[in-house]
Amino acid sequence: MDALVSTEWLQAELGAPDLRVVDASYFLPDHHRDARAEFEAAHIPGATFLDLATLADPDSPLPSTVPPTMLFAARMGAMGIGDASRVVLYDDSPLRSAARAWWLIRLFGKREVAILDGGLAKWRAEERPLDAGRSPVGDTRFVPRGDRADLRTIDAMRANLDHPAEQVIDARAPSRFRGDEPEHRPGVEPGHIPGSRNLPYARLFHDVGTWKRGPALAAEFRAAGIDLDRPMTATCGSGITAAVLVFGAYLLGRRAALYDGSWTEWGGDPTTPKAKGDA
Repeated sequence: MDALVSTEWLQAELGAPDLRVVDASYFLPDHHRDARAEFEAAHIPGATFLDLATLADPDSPLPSTVPPTMLFAARMGAMGIGDASRVVLYDDSPLRSAARAWWLIRLFGKREVAILDGGLAKWRAEERPLDAGRSPVGDTRFVPRGDRADLRTIDAMRANLDHPAEQVIDARAPSRFRGDEPEHRPGVEPGHIPGSRNLPYARLFHDVGTWKRGPALAAEFRAAGIDLDRPMTATCGSGITAAVLVFGAYLLGRRAALYDGSWTEWGGDPTTPKAKGDA
């Protein structure tokens, strides 16, 4: 299974006993949308719902940090995702949140996981079948693996300032990166991590919502000043859209880490340096 699958491929595979289709839609409060309610109203047949809003560390003050291992394993097992499962993720979110689910699942060691190109919007536009109702309940044992080598902490990001071994790529909109507008989270200053580059995540997609590939995708990284042959770490507001950049790098055969606390943590810490402007 490729990391990015087509709607045609997925419809042909529906019903395969090892296939798990997962709706990973996630919204911010200002979107005024309910991901679970939208799933229950219409979803790809056989899909389960992954609530990314609650798949986070309950003891962290940050909004979407990596959950404890046992919590993650229990959630995967309850969706019927086990060692032998193939997982296809999709979303209907402007945040392209399936990439966050893809990153999390791979962080815990599972490799047979893909994203549906174009998501639910493309599936609907092609008038493919939809179901309604709640998620089926699974009962499978998920065994977490992995070494979290692609996870970055605030301490690692501080160290990278002193000895810049990794390029830092910020997925937020240019106005937020420059610090032109106030942050909506209380206590978070505007701006960006000094030395980071801005690559808004939306630039990795065609206007119709499918992923750019090959030279077109690589050109977006290069236009942002990123050397694809050097190590890189992605950041954003809260660790959601940074995963889009990580997935984009993966499509190009590159590996990128993710700073999970992202700007919510960095911008909310009075001891961290902040930069404004385009660089």
